[in-house]
Amino acid sequence: MATFVIVHGAWTGSWSWVRVIDRLRARGHKVHAPTLSGLAERSHLNQLPITLSTHIDDIVNEVLWNDLEDIVLVAHSYGGIVATGAVEQLGKKVCSIVYLDAFVPEDGQGFTDFAPGWELSGQLTESPPSSPGDYLDEADRAWVESKASAQPTATLTERLKVTGAYKAVPRKTYIVATGWDGFQGIADGFRNQPGWVVREVKCGHDVPVDKPEELSELLEEAAR
Repeated sequence: MATFVIVHGAWTGSWSWVRVIDRLRARGHKVHAPTLSGLAERSHLNQLPITLSTHIDDIVNEVLWNDLEDIVLVAHSYGGIVATGAVEQLGKKVCSIVYLDAFVPEDGQGFTDFAPGWELSGQLTESPPSSPGDYLDEADRAWVESKASAQPTATLTERLKVTGAYKAVPRKTYIVATGWDGFQGIADGFRNQPGWVVREVKCGHDVPVDKPEELSELLEEAAR
């Protein structure tokens, strides 16, 4: 059985992965899905300075303090930036990395490099509104909007200092949602790269909500 460490996206928390977490655990896998500092049930920490480095530490410490080895590191959206930074410290503890409709930054990059034109100011940045059609089930859109929390702005403005350690992870997978075109360009960049597997899911960006069963199967594939 595999050990998964999940890094959720911006403005959410581990709650957004509950459908996948439940499925993986029911199949005997270990799943760690910490909510990043300042979000969801940890939003009370917003009184403290929280940066991208804080979120990287959240994931690194989850692995180190729980003595995790041979992990499958799964990162969604903004979480790709966090995971890329975390691998720098986790090294060989990561046997497989999965970027799910996620940013894959290089040294000196951060969220703002992938979202030009965003005006970020103040300590917190509110979640951007969703639109009808963003989710396969409109009830899911209402559920997600009701639970979205403001993101500590410094997590979006800080830039990474990395060596590209993720490239040395033995198994690398990119899963792209084809229901919109937000991450198609990133996925296409990996299609012909040695050591990468690219998979597609027919849904919107919030794959853990829209297609939890299909995603769970793809994650198990990435763990083999």
